[in-house]
Amino acid sequence: MTANSATSLAKQSNLRRFTLMLSGEDAFDSEEDDRPVKGLPHERFLLGNLVPLAPVLLLGQTSQAVNPSEVIACLQPVHLHATRDHLILMGQNQIDLTQTESTELLKTALPYIEEDFQNPIQFQGQYYWFIAAGPFASLASYSIDQAHGRNIDWWMPRDTHEEGIAKRWRKLQNEIQMLWHIGSVNETREQRGMPSINSLWISGIGKLSDVQAPKVIQQSNHFYGSHPLLAGLGRLYNISHSEELNTQELAGSFAWLDNPESAWPTLSAALNDQELDEVLIIDFPKGKTRERLYKAKDLSKKTWAFWKKVQLLTWKEIISS
Repeated sequence: MTANSATSLAKQSNLRRFTLMLSGEDAFDSEEDDRPVKGLPHERFLLGNLVPLAPVLLLGQTSQAVNPSEVIACLQPVHLHATRDHLILMGQNQIDLTQTESTELLKTALPYIEEDFQNPIQFQGQYYWFIAAGPFASLASYSIDQAHGRNIDWWMPRDTHEEGIAKRWRKLQNEIQMLWHIGSVNETREQRGMPSINSLWISGIGKLSDVQAPKVIQQSNHFYGSHPLLAGLGRLYNISHSEELNTQELAGSFAWLDNPESAWPTLSAALNDQELDEVLIIDFPKGKTRERLYKAKDLSKKTWAFWKKVQLLTWKEIISS
């Protein structure tokens, strides 16, 4: 295994490299700080410290042009779970929202949203709605991926340089909560035993020109992974994208996979068979970016018992080292 600053790609241009990024978690939540760090570690790695998620997500879900100078916001219907003394944001994969429900919820809320944002909805997907941020452009906001499963008090949108914007957002949010509470969508969901859609979440506020992707992204030949951020980055940099890994096209590719451990046997075999020269693994222990290069010679467990059969490193050993 070779520890390496790893992204001097010009120097490595003749090497057949595959890059695998793992999702990262916040190192900790500190209420001694004024506010949470914006973005999960992998979001900051992919997009830069401004973390303009919304315009990149929009780019990945529509063929329409996106103005690189326009500040875009992402809106998502969510469920806030009430505990004894606080509310917890549930993840999108926990609420089983259908396209029909999403359409009906937006239809109900649309006049209020467009009046307060002073802009029309640009695109509606099943889980994401996008709109020019207008008067909400200065809000500090946090993605559902970052805030889910946590007390929302710490993760609610906050004012930055302009006071009163967060209060204005909460007023709109409360109006929509009341509309949805009495609506037919939640009545039907209750009959199905599903959690109600009882709030609207705003996040990802920013513009495409704020994206500061690293060279390992910009100089890739292909992206692999199902997250819509990759599709958006592919459009932004004119790089092809597939959700599923193609084992015949590994060299020069970047992957962010739902189950990276399932890809490791393929990648280690490609190294041993000299189909790849190296695999770069990017992860985020304690919220810090770590880059490690593996070549074929690095896959064997180190042992002084030279007479024993060579054993290869397992995925568990790779990620725990």
